[in-house]
Amino acid sequence: MPHDHADAQPDSAGEALVRTIPDPGFADDSGAADPRVRRALDDHRAGTASSGAVLSVLQDARLLVPVVAVLGEVELDEQGLAHDKSSDMAAVLVRAADGSTGLLAFTSTETMARWDPQARPVPVTAATAATAAVQDGAEALLVDLAGPATYVVDGDDLARLASGWRLVAIGDGVGDGAGAGHGWIGPSTE
Repeated sequence: MPHDHADAQPDSAGEALVRTIPDPGFADDSGAADPRVRRALDDHRAGTASSGAVLSVLQDARLLVPVVAVLGEVELDEQGLAHDKSSDMAAVLVRAADGSTGLLAFTSTETMARWDPQARPVPVTAATAATAAVQDGAEALLVDLAGPATYVVDGDDLARLASGWRLVAIGDGVGDGAGAGHGWIGPSTE
């Protein structure tokens, strides 16, 4: 969509300042789940797809990381009632009973709304979500926590996905037999 920059303010050299927002790569995203990811998650839940099969599809997917409002400062009025003074937006880490944490990510706005209809989606690549999880000290990336089919990326898989490694099919590529499987390939050192 073209924009008229006639009202742009000049900089110190007299040039018009034009601000652009970089394309995050999801400009035409409707918020729907990628059918390949949905199928892989459903098959995994049914026991007909391996974790490697899910990860091999998920690694190229767009995920939605939810952000929610978090109360910052509170101000008390004359009656002692609390009022929001400030709030921030934050990605969500959940804590399991064992104390481990996971960053939430969803395959669609529909699956995210199952968890929290008020959350706002931030579209990112699966690798970016994994990187955020690692940087936040989380032990896992929790995909579609509220269903219908959940998936957890953790351990070496989380670290490798965050580090730019690629999961590839190895063997004969037929079924989940002895000759089939998946393996990680590290990023090029060149």
